Amino acid sequence: MSKTTSENAAPPGRWMLQDAKARFSELVRRVHSEGPQHVTVHGRDEVVVITAADFRRLSGQLTGSHLIEAIQSSPYRDMDLDVPREAMPVRDVLL
Repeated sequence: MSKTTSENAAPPGRWMLQDAKARFSELVRRVHSEGPQHVTVHGRDEVVVITAADFRRLSGQLTGSHLIEAIQSSPYRDMDLDVPREAMPVRDVLL
């Protein structure tokens, strides 16, 4: 006797691969309403589906915004720095 999908259903937030493929639109809606959704293959977590905004935040795409915020909020941002510069040798370039 074969098991039906309801008897074999994964817990909330977890999708068997075949269910994730068949109900992909629902999986995407749940990512937005319930958070990350795990997709399993042979009972093991294989991938986690997250929103694009979460992916950008977690992958740390470099925008420079954190550095700009840190500099702007620094109590020393108006301090003048006298940074000595060393003369660098220039080499001849043939064009």
